[in-house]
Amino acid sequence: MSQESSHRVALLVDDGANPFDAGVAVELFGLRRPELGVPWYDFVVCTDTPSVRMHLGVFTLSSPHRLAAADTADTVIVQNGPDATRPPSPAILAAVRRAAERGARLVSFCAGAFTLAEAGVLDGRRATTHWRWAAEFARRYPRVRLEPDVLFVDDSGTGDRGPVLSAAGSAAALDLGLYLIQRDHGAEIANAVSRRLVFAGRREGTQRQFVERPLPAVVDTSLAPLLAWARDHLDRPLTVADLARRAATSPATLHRRFRAELGTTPLAWLTAERVTVACRLIERGERGLDRVAAASGLGSEANLRAQLRRHTGLTPSAYRERFGALSTKDSPVPVDGHRVR
Repeated sequence: MSQESSHRVALLVDDGANPFDAGVAVELFGLRRPELGVPWYDFVVCTDTPSVRMHLGVFTLSSPHRLAAADTADTVIVQNGPDATRPPSPAILAAVRRAAERGARLVSFCAGAFTLAEAGVLDGRRATTHWRWAAEFARRYPRVRLEPDVLFVDDSGTGDRGPVLSAAGSAAALDLGLYLIQRDHGAEIANAVSRRLVFAGRREGTQRQFVERPLPAVVDTSLAPLLAWARDHLDRPLTVADLARRAATSPATLHRRFRAELGTTPLAWLTAERVTVACRLIERGERGLDRVAAASGLGSEANLRAQLRRHTGLTPSAYRERFGALSTKDSPVPVDGHRVR
């Protein structure tokens, strides 16, 4: 049975905040999830006053927690209204600075990067924000290393500086939130939450913010059937040429379709899917790296080590130590609708 975790997540809500961004934080970190069998987050919504007006004044949000409740949070999430030119309150900025000083994990959704930057905690660090406000952000905060064309950025802390993560938009906040859950609880738990949300598997942060998605003239032009087939055959030595043949198209055309529909390349997508399978196997207790490499299609232990470090920042042994306790002895759990064999 799930119980409340000692990891506190505090959402700071200011006047004019985006209701969708607040809802994302509540959905991901606030809802109880006893079916997962792991301690979930201690989630609090913090405001400077007993109630705040959300964007456009469509409703007010009341919380029993003032900003001081964020002073004990391990993760502090800030958001902003859709109008990024509206300055955050001095009390919110002070709460962010206090969190940064004690090394808490700082997270911004969409225009919330403006709040972090205004508090001075992004100087010299990597961050992103919504593409609509990227030029204004760069003009106002030239000391921040803005990455304007990605979904989210993870700037891991160094020394006494804690990690700072930023999502480009409201939908990208879901991607970043699932990424955080994966870092805290492992890939299998993150994917269980994703399925609960009826949300496609987390996109990589390096994908483009704005992806052209022209409406197909025929439903069958979607990549979905090809992706489903590929996920069922990841243990085979699939190549981009194999995918192109399956889709009855050329590798160049397939590359353009992946860019248009997914914002990534066929090879990058294939590798990410294989790393996901490898993570599941390690979490479930598979100790033979040669078997993990073979079952995931990564081929060799050396490639497994390289790709796992590239995608998670951890070696296989470090990943097992961190997430292996979450492995299950039950029958294989579906991975994005398919079973790992």
